[in-house]
Amino acid sequence: MSRVVALDYGSARCGVAISDPTRTLATPLDPVLQPATRKGFGRLVALIGELEAAVVLVGLPLSLSGGDSDQTRETRAFVQRLRDRLNVPIEVYDERFTTKLARQSGGVKGEDSRAAAVLLESWLARESSHEPHSADTPEEP
Repeated sequence: MSRVVALDYGSARCGVAISDPTRTLATPLDPVLQPATRKGFGRLVALIGELEAAVVLVGLPLSLSGGDSDQTRETRAFVQRLRDRLNVPIEVYDERFTTKLARQSGGVKGEDSRAAAVLLESWLARESSHEPHSADTPEEP
């Protein structure tokens, strides 16, 4: 199998987590600062390349009702930028509640990457159950 990189996008910080090659465990990494800037985005693209990701998973911050918010639209634009630069599949996944769960497991420091790890763990669990999914339609974790 191959590794999956999960991103919890925010314009100030982008949390990053990576799966092990068997896609069983999710490990948070250091967040990438200012991923909306050219320099920050370049660092993020380089990191994804270094990690040899087979899939990039981006948390989609839907509103509680499941609709789009300003942050959702900003994240969708970020996903499009990634698709324009990377040659790997990029999936979006409903990230509602991941930051809250990450805070419960250890405070504010590093919560972006812990949120990415929570997102990745949820996605890996769904993948291992072989549920059908669509890369462009977020589902409840």
